[in-house]
Amino acid sequence: MAEPSRRRILGLGLMAAAVTSCGPRRPDPAPAAHPSDPASGPSSDAAPAGAADSGAAPGGRTADGHSGPKSEQSLRGDPDWEITDPGPDGAIEGFADRVSVLPGETFGLHVSTPAAAFTVSAYRMGWYDGARARLVWRREHVPGTKQAAPHVDPTTRTVLTGWQRTLAVDTAGWPEGAYLLRLDAEDGSGRRYVPLTVRSANTAGKTVVMSAPATWQAYNEWGGYSLYNGPTGGLATRSLEVVFDRPYDYDNGAGLFLVYEAPLVALAERLGLPLAYTTGIDVAREPGLLAGASAVLSLGHDEYWSPEQRAHVVAARDAGTNLAFLGANCCYRRVRFEPTDLGPDRTVVCYKDAWAQDPGHRAGAPATTDFRAEPGADPESWMLGVIYDGYPVDAPYVVTSPGHWAFEGTGVAAGASFPHLVGVEYDRVNTGFPTPHPIEVIAHSPVVCDGRHSHSDTAYHTVPSGAGVFATGTMRWVEALEARGPGGGRADHGIDSHAGDLVRQVTENVLRAFAAGPAGRAHPAQDNLATVYGTA
Repeated sequence: MAEPSRRRILGLGLMAAAVTSCGPRRPDPAPAAHPSDPASGPSSDAAPAGAADSGAAPGGRTADGHSGPKSEQSLRGDPDWEITDPGPDGAIEGFADRVSVLPGETFGLHVSTPAAAFTVSAYRMGWYDGARARLVWRREHVPGTKQAAPHVDPTTRTVLTGWQRTLAVDTAGWPEGAYLLRLDAEDGSGRRYVPLTVRSANTAGKTVVMSAPATWQAYNEWGGYSLYNGPTGGLATRSLEVVFDRPYDYDNGAGLFLVYEAPLVALAERLGLPLAYTTGIDVAREPGLLAGASAVLSLGHDEYWSPEQRAHVVAARDAGTNLAFLGANCCYRRVRFEPTDLGPDRTVVCYKDAWAQDPGHRAGAPATTDFRAEPGADPESWMLGVIYDGYPVDAPYVVTSPGHWAFEGTGVAAGASFPHLVGVEYDRVNTGFPTPHPIEVIAHSPVVCDGRHSHSDTAYHTVPSGAGVFATGTMRWVEALEARGPGGGRADHGIDSHAGDLVRQVTENVLRAFAAGPAGRAHPAQDNLATVYGTA
């Protein structure tokens, strides 16, 4: 992604994210049938080079029994997948009427463009020897239509499009994975992405990449409203509910995927681990989805969870599934999913400190406010080990336990410091909230946030099932996987190649250990809070 796009996401999106001063966030103020659709399918579209030789069988596994992601990486990638110039607003944009599909299911694309025709290309994201994506499917010369302007619900201030379905897409033969559909106006006026997960029906024995579209949607300001801002630029006119029935406004339409998720997907696939793909919405809906999973990965910015998602992740942990939280500010907001006319779970409800106005809460649903807040306070630290502590910071990452197994192969010494790796939001161990034991703080990085001195902590704890839980304590972890020196990577903020090398090696150590089974059996946590904080 081009640097201007990244800066816009990290600046505007995260500036809206939190508070005007550092510290734990203060409460905010007060598919129907379409028989006339052009249908797509393998028989009606030319297969791109390499698509037919994937060996993909139903369910996303290859004919030789290997997991889809592993065999995928032996195929040739397509380095021209990236959008470097999206063109002007309104040139082309769209959304899918499903956040995720199982392989072989059909979804609808809703596209608006003044161009007479457009092309849609489905790219599966991964490693692909550094190309990072492979073209799986393409449809050219789709008739373009300029769809109606959105309207806003006067009660919830939700942006609603009412757009008609443009194209039905059949995913037969698509391997499981994270996808970006690229929309190209055929008059050359613009390009945009539409994100989609082709999800796994079975996660047993696999490392689960759990995408965070609820958080992407919370920050999405397409149509002038998000869960943070309205037309006034403040909280008073923000949406109380947002829907997936609209495009993403992050310059290229990819949501937060390219910054906070794609680098981890590339690394995990390069390692050849058995992988499964899903979203937090799917985990919430399907209680048994994580049964037998080796590990669940929460990526760089995974803030908005439903109580069901959290309960199902905790149940997996208590059955021996390892958890890795590769960001900060995870599981901070409690949400509820509701349907739209296009299908179930298409609305993200989060009233925040206006929870008493929520009709769902008045009908008995949990308050859609912060997990740590009343009513029904349930601080996220019970699951994470760490807890969100503040915004904004930019600080060095400081290693304090270089002998810990997560640092094997890094060559770091105690006190090793990596500039700018801590930011823009951060977590710490805070025994003022429920804290699991035993827990090890392995990096303890001093921060000063709006004059307040604190620390960002990378922590590892283990639970009686044998599962290990790893939390990085900094939101910049996943994007730092891209840091490879001047001109050699995508990371921003001045994060250098030394930090990139550290993050890549630590992440590889954690992923390999977690893929091998309950990590606490081989690597039990050694509690060190008395040493680090002077308290147990």
